[in-house]
Amino acid sequence: MDTDLYLRLTTVDDAPYLYHLIDANRAYLREWLPFIDYSMSVLDTKAYLRAVTDIKNISEEVYVILYQKSIAGIIGFKGIDNVNRKVEIGYWLSGALQGKGIMRRSCKALLQYAFEEMRMNRIQIKVGVGNTKSSKIPQKLGFQLEGVQRDGEYLNGHFHDLEIYSLLFREWQQQS
Repeated sequence: MDTDLYLRLTTVDDAPYLYHLIDANRAYLREWLPFIDYSMSVLDTKAYLRAVTDIKNISEEVYVILYQKSIAGIIGFKGIDNVNRKVEIGYWLSGALQGKGIMRRSCKALLQYAFEEMRMNRIQIKVGVGNTKSSKIPQKLGFQLEGVQRDGEYLNGHFHDLEIYSLLFREWQQQS
């Protein structure tokens, strides 16, 4: 990618580092991410990483984001659908690193990989309604807001609506 930013597939060995980052950013991340309440120890993070790195897992690919050689967050593909050639991108980043373009650049790299190597036709990003920092990412990358998924996510004891953004291969080609 760039000299200060690198993505690599996650491994179970990343669990202590990711858990520390989650724990240090717990209050900030908990506002928008339902998995935070289920990540209460390194063992929880290891269990998640074992599941997504298992050879039988064909629906997810998770990458650690390394910024200036330190783990800054994760990004990945969710719900990989090779038959219909569509996928969702999910992500989170340390609060201290917001506003540096790290996530936009990380998403851009995954878009290129998904469209060129995985041969996807549609990429989707879901963002909690009101999460303006996160919604700026698909907007800046040329995604279209398709609408709102009502009660799309259970978070902090309540259902929350999600904005659904998508980018099609032909739209991405026109941008390039």
